[in-house]
Amino acid sequence: MVKKNESINWEAKEYIPHEKNAGWYVGLVIVCLALVALSIVFGWWTFAILVVLSGVVLVLYSVRPPRVLHYSLNSKGLSEGNRIYAYGDYKSFGVLKEGENFAIILTPRKRFAPGVKVYFPQESGEAIVDAFGARLPMEEVKLDFLDRVVNFLRI
Repeated sequence: MVKKNESINWEAKEYIPHEKNAGWYVGLVIVCLALVALSIVFGWWTFAILVVLSGVVLVLYSVRPPRVLHYSLNSKGLSEGNRIYAYGDYKSFGVLKEGENFAIILTPRKRFAPGVKVYFPQESGEAIVDAFGARLPMEEVKLDFLDRVVNFLRI
């Protein structure tokens, strides 16, 4: 349990990068060109522009390496840089294993608030899980549909 003035600190990547070969980029270009052609046939000019911009952003995002973020867990909550995720804003947490990587998933109390996914090193895992467990109930978590699609597409 994290005591009043004690904190647990660690660093982790903001997301797990997936290797993409030339075939991935060729497939992306083919899908984008097909959608642009379809939108031109039907006269959906705004959609064509959106597809092109989305393709460019997806390529830029996929080549950008993940940042290494500093996390701190204390009596107030989880800090990510200058941002604080207070325990009171979340109803539960869970631990998710993605390959060799571990992550804490915080489930928000508010219906449309986004969940928080924070990766952590395995050697710090027990202390981090114990600290969350002292303040929030632990629930089993699974990847939702969107996370499975993102993993399948290696984004």
